[in-house]
Amino acid sequence: MITVNELRELVAAWGLEEQVIEKDYCLGWALKGIASHPELKDSWVFKGGTCLKKCYIETYRFSEDLDFTVLDQRYMDLKYLAMIFGKVSASIEAESGIRFTSREPVFRMRGNDPANVEGKFYYIGPRNTPKEASIKLDLNAREKLVDAPVYNEISHPYSDAGHVITQKVRCYSFNELFAEKIRAMGERCRPRDLYDIINLFRRDDFRKNPDVINGFLRQKCSNKGIPLITHETIAGHGSKDELISEWENMLGHQLPVLPPFESFWNELPLLFEWLDKGVKAAPLPSMPAAGQIPPVSEVSSFTSGRERYYGYSLEAVRFAAVNRLFVRLGYDGSYRFIEPYSLRKSREGNTLLCAVKENGDSRSYRVERIQSVEVTNRPFIPKFAVEFPAAGRISAPLIQKERTSFGVSSARSKKPRLK
Repeated sequence: MITVNELRELVAAWGLEEQVIEKDYCLGWALKGIASHPELKDSWVFKGGTCLKKCYIETYRFSEDLDFTVLDQRYMDLKYLAMIFGKVSASIEAESGIRFTSREPVFRMRGNDPANVEGKFYYIGPRNTPKEASIKLDLNAREKLVDAPVYNEISHPYSDAGHVITQKVRCYSFNELFAEKIRAMGERCRPRDLYDIINLFRRDDFRKNPDVINGFLRQKCSNKGIPLITHETIAGHGSKDELISEWENMLGHQLPVLPPFESFWNELPLLFEWLDKGVKAAPLPSMPAAGQIPPVSEVSSFTSGRERYYGYSLEAVRFAAVNRLFVRLGYDGSYRFIEPYSLRKSREGNTLLCAVKENGDSRSYRVERIQSVEVTNRPFIPKFAVEFPAAGRISAPLIQKERTSFGVSSARSKKPRLK
């Protein structure tokens, strides 16, 4: 188990509350336990927003539950579930040091439906709290898969990652997961679904198969006996007001900085144009940067250990870039607001943050001269391609730093002065 000091360092680095990061940490170990159990590893298929974050991309949204489609209804008996998950809890407690057995897991049917079960298991993690926290399990044996499931590595950006990422978990294919998220958005219209589907839509590398995703969406709606989800379905029954009212309440604690609702809502028509007609906006050009090599690329989808997040003010810049948010940058003794786009190296070997200033001018900033980074909740519409990798370690020189807000760090030098 990681130490409470590591947890607190991550609180500073990620700008989230201790209990949110602790839950994410314990989720990773719970996934490993499920994925390594001989009776569960092939019959439980991981899905939902937590699957996106843990098995595909860095969404930055820290989820709080585990959703599975269960392929064999024999594994849905409540007594069996309590027994088998008791064994899983004991196994991962022995390996991780997290206390998963201080309280027995509980399971109950939803609406007297034996194929739809909700469970909770409990843990005491690195904070060693006097009372157990809980993680919710959603199990559904009625869901029909429309694509072959895959086995993916578990993302676990903590110092004990080597014990977790070696285990692969069976999960929905990416295309089915995307289609499932769109269907969920149409059925329940929750803020987290809107955040997830727009984040996926913004990724050029995930927009290659609209016809496949659309076909899966049609099958999923048919399997559920509901009309096909369209933009009109979502926008036409008063869901916007409900989404606005719940945006901060449901997402505020899951993200370091909450982007404004409208910046996500306004992209829904574009998503459905792409989904229905394959209409895709012309790709944005790379930001011009004379005398520099192409953008620094990601090292891997999920990097073992903590280097992915520690010591880099650039992690906050990446969050801002992926979420299309302005950054208030302290640099060379003054502040300025920038739109971050990419990270590059000059011919001289200096790492440069390429951005557009508030007045529209392009500018590059040497990373070692950055004094502070503050992510704002003010959105921007990209003028160039956002070339920060949305996952993986950012390759950049490590410099001696002090922490500032959002767990970001600033170089030890004179404080910036406001202009």
